[in-house]
Amino acid sequence: MVNIDMSTPNGDGAFLHELELTVQTELTIAGTSQPEEKADGEPTGEWLPDTHAQRYVVRLRTLLGAVEALEDGFGPDHS
Repeated sequence: MVNIDMSTPNGDGAFLHELELTVQTELTIAGTSQPEEKADGEPTGEWLPDTHAQRYVVRLRTLLGAVEALEDGFGPDHS
């Protein structure tokens, strides 16, 4: 489950906050995507996992973790 904090930080962390929201949105979209359909709207016969989509989600989660780690560096203890 994606937890979205809608508070907006000031200063150096604003870019990271915006990036975090963007990545969380992408993760939500990727998590709700449906299997491909034929032109007539019918689902394709046998649904196979999309390895490209799976890799994309893994990369998004990795990026989100990196952004969160950087944001921690912009907290009150950061000099």
